[in-house]
Amino acid sequence: MVEDLFLIRRVRKMLFCKKTLVFKILWVLLFASVHCLAATHYHFKVMEAPYTRLCSKKKILTVNGQFPGPALHVHHGDTIYVTVHNKGRYNITIHWHGVKLTRYPWSDGPEYITQCPIQPGGKFKQKVIFSSEEGTLWWHAHSDWSRATVHGPIIVYPKINGTGYPFPKPHVEVPIILGEWWKRDVMDVLQEAVITGGDPADSDAFTINGQPGDLYPCSKSETIKINVDQGNSYLLRLVNAAVNTILFFSVAKHNLTVVGIDGSYAKPLTSGYITIATGQTIDALLHANQDPNHYYMAARAFTSSPSVPFGNTTTTAIVQYNGNYTLSSSPSLPQLPYYDDTNAAYSFLSSLRSLADEDHPIRVPLNITTRVVSTLSVNALPCHRNRSCEGPNGTILAASMNNITFVNPSIDILEAYYKHIHGVYGADFPSFPPLVFNFTAEYLPLILEVSKTGTEVKILPFNSSVEIIFQGTNVVAGIDHPMHLHGYSFYIVGWGYGNFDKDKDPQNYNLIDPPFRNTVTVPRNGWTTIRFEATNPGVWFMHCHFDRHLVWGMETVFIVQDGTEARLLPPPPDMPPC
Repeated sequence: MVEDLFLIRRVRKMLFCKKTLVFKILWVLLFASVHCLAATHYHFKVMEAPYTRLCSKKKILTVNGQFPGPALHVHHGDTIYVTVHNKGRYNITIHWHGVKLTRYPWSDGPEYITQCPIQPGGKFKQKVIFSSEEGTLWWHAHSDWSRATVHGPIIVYPKINGTGYPFPKPHVEVPIILGEWWKRDVMDVLQEAVITGGDPADSDAFTINGQPGDLYPCSKSETIKINVDQGNSYLLRLVNAAVNTILFFSVAKHNLTVVGIDGSYAKPLTSGYITIATGQTIDALLHANQDPNHYYMAARAFTSSPSVPFGNTTTTAIVQYNGNYTLSSSPSLPQLPYYDDTNAAYSFLSSLRSLADEDHPIRVPLNITTRVVSTLSVNALPCHRNRSCEGPNGTILAASMNNITFVNPSIDILEAYYKHIHGVYGADFPSFPPLVFNFTAEYLPLILEVSKTGTEVKILPFNSSVEIIFQGTNVVAGIDHPMHLHGYSFYIVGWGYGNFDKDKDPQNYNLIDPPFRNTVTVPRNGWTTIRFEATNPGVWFMHCHFDRHLVWGMETVFIVQDGTEARLLPPPPDMPPC
């Protein structure tokens, strides 16, 4: 009898323990699910905050008071929601740079293209749909020049139960955000350029993770320091968030191995330096394989046209080895290419290749159904003031694609397209330059400087195989152009200097493993060819990512029509009003 009672007590205790264990497991699962749910919803408060740089203090526009802004961490194929609250003084929009937003351009962000701006005091809940992207992307403001300080990284990890990185897993991952800093309010800099019609003032400093580095005044104590352990590897997630500048980047006495570009994987490329255009991202492995010491990482401008103003300074951060050793008197500086070393810039860019392996196949369109040839020009428009403007011969500086300087409409093009509102845009963006001349000649007639203005888009049938040939020109001033396409990545199948030759140049196209990017650098007085399949219906912006060229009008819009298997999704209920 006693043994029976003892047995009964043991069974009851076991049942209680099992119930307790089950309850604990359920609680952990519930907490985990709530945590995962919380991680899919973010709040961006666009607000002014005081920051001190270069010996002076000013208020800048930020997200949540942070500069650079907060990082978003997601996995392949995730969907997140970001509610943007505009607590600032200016209209604002936010763009998810490199995120394809499949069938959902309503969240893409460019003002008067896919939405009207969020007005001060307003808010907008943006649904951000990830699909095939993996690697580093970024988000930024897409209104006026607000993105100078309103930007941050997006880290897209592989699927949780997926294949993982196609390269040795690094010990640590480090975001490196390259930017620009003006002592003045950037809105004042922009407004002054708009009023005078001339070039905007250069920035006063470049920055790494928001800090200029100790080569600038009043900056030494705040210089970014990255501690490393000898023998470890570090994945640098590089973003060029500069407003108007292509940059060289390097780490003293260390090579960098590129493994990803613009949210896609690349064949490993080891180099002593990197060329990265504004708008582009690069994932690069840094192996801490040098003698323990401290070393500069540095970035400075690349420009192929010294006649165009640029900031000729160098930003630095410090890579500092952990351990006990005697520091050298000052960190070593990397040997960056000279600011106008075009061969160095394009030697790096032309060496990039898609990974193109079994787990990461590529599909380069071969049978082209839609071909567009577009010139990229800096232009001049008449000055409608009593006194002369600061552009060439008293004009206003402008920019164009196929001699059309784009003009923003009064309501966004996406709304007009979806609701069939007439008179907002035209569908006559030309597939070929309306004026044919020696695009790269040293001296060109003044009559070529004047462009037409308009709001013209290009209609693309669903599932069409598209080829775009960008042709740089020497009108007014030839310069490189980082061209960005929203809603898509594309294959860069060819590039070269001079005028594109339709008979000879395609023979050298790379159709095996071309780089897969969302932003391509078109060389000064040269050409670049990209290809993509138009399988993402919607309204998608294409523009130069130099913000001065963007506000001057170097842009157009592609409207990809619906297909039978893929149609544009309806808008959310809280689209900002015009």
